[in-house]
Amino acid sequence: EKYKEVNPDLVIMDITMPEMDGIQAVKQIKAINDSAKIIMCSAMGQQAMVIESIQAGARDFIVKPFQAERVIEAVKKVVG
Repeated sequence: EKYKEVNPDLVIMDITMPEMDGIQAVKQIKAINDSAKIIMCSAMGQQAMVIESIQAGARDFIVKPFQAERVIEAVKKVVG
């Protein structure tokens, strides 16, 4: 819903969210816009979910706790 309303250049979201998990959200966003640019955030120990989110269409991931240089690197990689 929010993606359609805002149509952002980049989506950065957590794998674990209250109403919908990030993997399902990636699939729904990609169904709306196949070229959507998505970066997932995850805690250490969620490797399987990170892989699944990439397979669903996320372009990169950032592990928590965040390191500023890694966030910048991921954004540059995805946005160009």
